[in-house]
Amino acid sequence: MFFNSCLRKLSACICLGFLLIFQNSYAQKLPVQYVETRIGTAPAATESAAKHSEAGSELKGQTMPAVGTPHGMTQWTPQTKSTETKCIAPYYYADTHFQGFRGTHWLNGSCVQDYGTLTVMPISGELIVNPEKRASGFRHETEIATPAYYSVKLDDYNITAEVTSLSRTAMLRFSYGEGKDNFIVIEPNSDEGEGFVEIFPERGEVVGYNPVHKIYQGAGQSAGFSGYFVLKFDTPFTQYGVWEDDLISPMGRTKMGKGKREKLGAYVGFGTNQKSVIVQIGTSFTSLEGARNNLKKEQLGKSFDAIRRSTENEWSTALGKMKVKGSEKDKILFYSALYRTKLSPRLYSDVDGQYPSFAGGTPLQKADGFDYYCDYSMWDTFRGSMPLLALLEPKKSGDMMQSLVKKGEQGGWMPIFPIWNSYTAAMIGDHVMSVMADAYVKNVRNFDVESGYKLLRKNAFDTNSDPKSYEAGKGRRALTSYLKYNYVPLEDSVWQAFHKREQVSRTLEYAYDDFCLFILAEELGHSEDAALLRKRAFNYQNVIDPVTGYARGRYADGSWIKNFDPFSKRSSFITEGSPAQYTWFVPQDIAGLKKAVGGEKSFVDKLDTLFEKGYYWHGNEPNHQISYLYAYARQPWKTQKWVRNIIREEYDITPGGLSGNEDGGQMSAWLVFSMAGLYPVTPGTPFYVLGTPVFEETSLEFSHGKKFKIKANGVSDQAIYIQSAKLNGKPYTKTYLSHDDLTKGGDLVLEMGVKPNENWGNSASDAPPSLSKD
Repeated sequence: MFFNSCLRKLSACICLGFLLIFQNSYAQKLPVQYVETRIGTAPAATESAAKHSEAGSELKGQTMPAVGTPHGMTQWTPQTKSTETKCIAPYYYADTHFQGFRGTHWLNGSCVQDYGTLTVMPISGELIVNPEKRASGFRHETEIATPAYYSVKLDDYNITAEVTSLSRTAMLRFSYGEGKDNFIVIEPNSDEGEGFVEIFPERGEVVGYNPVHKIYQGAGQSAGFSGYFVLKFDTPFTQYGVWEDDLISPMGRTKMGKGKREKLGAYVGFGTNQKSVIVQIGTSFTSLEGARNNLKKEQLGKSFDAIRRSTENEWSTALGKMKVKGSEKDKILFYSALYRTKLSPRLYSDVDGQYPSFAGGTPLQKADGFDYYCDYSMWDTFRGSMPLLALLEPKKSGDMMQSLVKKGEQGGWMPIFPIWNSYTAAMIGDHVMSVMADAYVKNVRNFDVESGYKLLRKNAFDTNSDPKSYEAGKGRRALTSYLKYNYVPLEDSVWQAFHKREQVSRTLEYAYDDFCLFILAEELGHSEDAALLRKRAFNYQNVIDPVTGYARGRYADGSWIKNFDPFSKRSSFITEGSPAQYTWFVPQDIAGLKKAVGGEKSFVDKLDTLFEKGYYWHGNEPNHQISYLYAYARQPWKTQKWVRNIIREEYDITPGGLSGNEDGGQMSAWLVFSMAGLYPVTPGTPFYVLGTPVFEETSLEFSHGKKFKIKANGVSDQAIYIQSAKLNGKPYTKTYLSHDDLTKGGDLVLEMGVKPNENWGNSASDAPPSLSKD
């Protein structure tokens, strides 16, 4: 209790400091100027996070102050942790020592691993290469952290370190003090000891690579490609060399790891008189030549300040697709969240379109007419982050769909959770079905949907009979059981997956995924498939116990597991949560779920229990749609109550301002949608359920020139309840909007009040659509 109290006081001070900084800036600010990139770099201080988290990493946002373009190939971050180990982010706010700038491929807010990275560290005085020993103390007061630029004063060396970045390249600027030898240390961060560096002093260049390895399926095995880097210096070297562990080899030009987990790298020196050094860095996943070509094409003739301005402009354009009117603090909260939704998936293709083959790395492929992306935190982001991208940036969404199609074609199966350009079965579900159906029904057309459908159909109908490739992550987990019983029974332990067992959660998610494929089949005219998949979308009913009204483990003979507590924090048949939380994951058929749990009154009573007794856990994604479900039960005012409560209780603008792992942008996507006043409860359908806007006005600005405005007259933290609504000037009582409503342009005007209007939106015909009818 004492620790939590102190942390809350510290967070309040930090929050006030951030507000003062922004309020003292000039009046008219661009969206990018509201972004605080360090939110989520400290443990959450919320009560729900402490109550529901088990692993220590679940308490952390796991974000980083990333510098780069939206969805860029390589982001740049200050490094305070020197490993690529699972669940260790490159930067934590509580750390006090800076180890260098890392060119990172960390999946933002995750508990996976970084890979293919390098770190660049300036030092002055004695040459020290070990990352912990060479690290300099720094103070947060000297940090400037924006999406396009990061700067910090290294107190131990009297050096100012700065970085700015484009999609595939970066520029670093180091300003040294006087009177000491100045160096830059370069380290490929290979935990396996397989990195490589080479120095070309005659042309002021250092090159190298860091081989990528897998975790989950095939843990420790090569992913078949590397992170390549080329560094060019604007200042001649006065000395140089290579190093391994603490052994320094002056005048050495090359160093290759022996795979014994040794640390290695290069260093270059500039003497005592050089005051400033600029380093240009190109990165690639294909080759050193790819990295060199990326550097040439992106940075030719550009200065540090020009690159910074270019990246700021790119962020302003991306963030400016949503413009809001409200308090300065809420703008910081909102635009910082929108920024975090745009860090993954990441660009993988070079400027010439080349990228490593999916699931093996070779041969190199060519992206023709699209950009190739990877690092999809699919179990998380299908819910809100990917639908947000489809809404705001349909062209980029289509490129990401085409990237998924290419992965399936190159590997033979549509991937489930594709990261580090490889198959994994890291999480449950088969959610490419969701994101592809969602993109298609929202008029994203710049991808080969028929080829995508064939691959998705294979995942849904064909069991992978090859043990080796199944073990590697190809094919839907437990499909044989699911097709036989129409649920995954407890006897199937699902051993060939990172998340084992979790049979009820798998059943619920497969039923939803089958619904999404049904939607896509129907859209494409595959009527026989559509009929079968529609039937399978009701399989959720097979794991909702009619006696208790909760999701419950079930055996192959149809009997239910004994000793059942729906509010147990963890159950072996549930993924990262309780049965009471997972019961609500039936987004395709909330009307049918109401019947399954005992009728509308029981449905509402169970929702009330979840929220009022503290069983709701916002820090994990399966809960994210739950607060919006009252709209399906003729009580939308309770959605308005709990959505606003979550916004204020689970998020803030301090480093501890996320109540759980960011998970590729999903925690923030929920916030972006919810602060605007709507949420896509059922991705794969073109509908958004209304909540309660935080802002007086939110304007969605689309690439075809149309705008849709959500105006909330009289809104405040007390006036959170919708009293009445007008859509394009006409009275409106429905509790949802369609995608066409938004993209055709117009406005939704809400009159807000401090007391619920229980008569607004309370007709069955006002509820959002469901697969079943009430």
